[in-house]
Parts: sequence; C-alpha cells; structure tokens
Amino acid sequence: MEHIKAQPFAFPLKRDSIALVVIDMQRDFAEEGGFGASLGNDVSRVAKIVPDVKRLIDGFRSAGLPVIHTMECHRPDLSDLPPAKRDRGSPSLRIGDDGPMGRILIAGEPGTAILPELAPVDGEVVIEKPGKGAFYATPLGEILKERGIGQLVFAGVTTEVCVQTTMREANDRGYECILVEEATESYFPEFKAAAIEMIRAQGAIVGWTASLDDLLEGLHRA
Repeated sequence: MEHIKAQPFAFPLKRDSIALVVIDMQRDFAEEGGFGASLGNDVSRVAKIVPDVKRLIDGFRSAGLPVIHTMECHRPDLSDLPPAKRDRGSPSLRIGDDGPMGRILIAGEPGTAILPELAPVDGEVVIEKPGKGAFYATPLGEILKERGIGQLVFAGVTTEVCVQTTMREANDRGYECILVEEATESYFPEFKAAAIEMIRAQGAIVGWTASLDDLLEGLHRA
C-alpha cells in the first residue's frame, strides 16, 4: 500500500478505491457578477486556485481515476430552495434572481456552470446539489457505492462551508477523506485555516490534509 505524506499522519492510499471530488468550482463563486461577488466577497481568492485544481484533476485523469464534480444549484421553480436559505441576510442578489450571468444558482444558467478550465469531460460524474453537502438530496452515495469507492480526495470551495460539510457527511458514511490544501479556498483566509485545523484535529477526526505536490507524488507512485 502506498502512503501519501499528509497531516496529521500519512494517508494510506488505496488506488483501486479512490476518487476525486471537486466541489462547486462554478462561475457564480469565482467570477465578478456572480453570487459570491453579490455577497461582497473577493472572488479573486477562488479564481487563484484554478491552476492548482486543474493540476489535481489532470493528475487523476492521467492515472485513470474517477473525477466527480459538484454544482450548487436549484430547480428553476425554486421548489428545492427553502426560505431559510434564500432569505438570509441582505445581499444585492438572492438565489433565483436575474444577475449578469443569468438567474443566480439556477440549474442550466451560465453563472451556475463549472469554470471552463475545470469543465467535466465525457464520463465524469456531475452532481447537482441543492444544499451545502454533496450527499444531501443527491445520488452521490449510490454512485460511490456502485463504483466501489472508499476514499475521497477533496478540492473546491468554500473550504469551511460546502467542502467541509461534504467531508463530514462522507466521514459519517465511512469514507476516508483527504483535502488538498492548495486546491481549496475560502473568501476568508482565517476560515480556511480554521477549517483545515478542524478537519485534521484529534487524529484526523474528519480527515487528512495534504499538499498538492505530495498528493500527486503519492498518486504517481501508486
């Protein structure tokens, strides 16, 4: 068994049962005019990780390993959008409103699309999720079970919300999870740092974290 250099200790890689999950690398979170910017966030923080996320995706594709993409989005009729989510705070645009890139976080709209540099290729799974976690109200669990996946490598945004939520969901379901530190980001650097510490605390209570180079090196050796 190959081991990947990680924190709090080496991650035991099982090549035949590992997959990459790229969380919500969408235009609405990474580009001006999208939902993230409408909340007053500096979306350049998300945009800057795109090259590292691409390196990670390319590494999995080159190794012939599964890549799964998630997109946070809702039905056009908003039937899967609870008021508790839509009506929070005082943003300039709410989910479902018309924005510069179409209706905010609505399936099929231009802003909801995954960034073109990271777009899925034929055969890769794309999960449309209405919540923060990728297991809630989606077929992700069934897909992973059908494919015999037991380990998940995580990338995407935001570290403390959708990424961490999905990792915690996966951990509760028995998956071994590892987060690639350069391939995830938050609009708030202190939130990213705190989330990483929480994930790997107490002997990897939620999962491991690793650098991109160490993850790719371990994958290559395996």
